Amino acid sequence: MTTILVTGGTGTLGRLVTERLRTDGHEVRVLSRHSRTYPVDLREGTGLAEAVAGVDTIVHCATTPRGGDELAARHLVEAAGPAGVRHLVYISIVGVDQVPLGYYQSKLAVEKLIEESGLGWSVLRTTQFHDLVLQLLQGSAKLPVMLLPAGVAVQPIEVAEVAARLAELATGAPAGRVLDLGGPEVRSFPELARAYLRASGRRRTLLNVRLAGKAYRGFRAGGHLTPQRALGEVTFEQFLAGSLPARG
Repeated sequence: MTTILVTGGTGTLGRLVTERLRTDGHEVRVLSRHSRTYPVDLREGTGLAEAVAGVDTIVHCATTPRGGDELAARHLVEAAGPAGVRHLVYISIVGVDQVPLGYYQSKLAVEKLIEESGLGWSVLRTTQFHDLVLQLLQGSAKLPVMLLPAGVAVQPIEVAEVAARLAELATGAPAGRVLDLGGPEVRSFPELARAYLRASGRRRTLLNVRLAGKAYRGFRAGGHLTPQRALGEVTFEQFLAGSLPARG
């Protein structure tokens, strides 16, 4: 079996990718700032040479909307080349080339950096995770009135399904930009908010708010959706049933 390094291996997605690969018998190195074995800060780049030595494949899950993804990816690529890494797998987001959001633009820049790295590579774009949508709704529900972006739909997907696809790519040959992976349904924010309120037993008034800016227009236009690739199976309601405390 191959040695696979997972960046961000203690995060929501990276942890599941790591578990899946280890279950399949692969040796997996977990790279994160808090890892006991490979404590690497990708933005600093220190310790990377030791972490990637002898690694066949890297699954790059580490990311942050606070900035620094491009620098982290550059350090990773610079270490991977001399180490003889065969395959670099990157998780991106549907719509990074359609929605002019700062975080999306950073993800797109990382895609291009990887494509031009000289390494074998695979890039998978997916829609938003159920977990992210739940966090947004929980934050909005802290107020008596839930403020929702008017005219915006999302296509949430189960993170375990994304992890399974990444593990599949990591154990295969470099495939370039693979087909996008979307959740099973395109849903409006009011629909998702009502589902959350039912599951959590809360009562809130919903208020659609029209926002300004190019990014919001991109979301309204559906640039972050891929209805033709609705291959996920777990619905938002099924996710909520397994994520929220049981109601008495």
